[in-house]
Amino acid sequence: MGLLTAVDGFEFPAYVAQPAGTPKGGVVVLQEIFGVNAHIRAVADSYAAEGYLAIAPSTFHRVQQGVELGYTPDDVAAGAALKAAVEALPAPGALQDVQAAVSEAAKAGKVAVLGYCWGGLLTWRAACTLSGISAAVPYYGGGMTTPLEVARQPQCPVLAHFGDQDHAISMESVRAFEAAQPTVQVAVYHAKHGFNCDHRAAFDATAAAQARARTLAFLAQHVAN
Repeated sequence: MGLLTAVDGFEFPAYVAQPAGTPKGGVVVLQEIFGVNAHIRAVADSYAAEGYLAIAPSTFHRVQQGVELGYTPDDVAAGAALKAAVEALPAPGALQDVQAAVSEAAKAGKVAVLGYCWGGLLTWRAACTLSGISAAVPYYGGGMTTPLEVARQPQCPVLAHFGDQDHAISMESVRAFEAAQPTVQVAVYHAKHGFNCDHRAAFDATAAAQARARTLAFLAQHVAN
């Protein structure tokens, strides 16, 4: 873990995965509601293995330190409570920490932000409000298809992944988002919420592989030096 400092002086930890050799660019990996846990660290490692400097900031640190949850119902409840606490912070809240991570990742070149679940929502907000981002890839961003979020305008290319069996994000709302955001690439998989996470029952190896291939091509197009 490294330490980053947001513009308001707040210090917070981030998991950093270094590529071998000269990096192609930077990737900021935004956690789900379970903290920077083993899965998120593995995701960061996987992008470092593809040649990117990968940074996964702790976006819970403003409300609780050292969060590392699993996927039991109790963990889900704990994570949801922490997410609600962060969302209740005065704006811009944890987006300041995302911006600090983007600035750090920029030492490697252009930067993409990738996020999962709540991190997908933060990725969408980052694409619309933060600076220095060349591409954004939200995975099943919970809440990003609500009218308030759909009204935002991305400032960089966006590739958004959704599952058509997502209990939390209706396909109707995904299609409305797609219609309202013609510049966003929307990819839909026959999968559930959390399909990218091989620690969860919802994991779908086929959908995860397809989404990863699309994501890597997107990064090669918009980020790679």
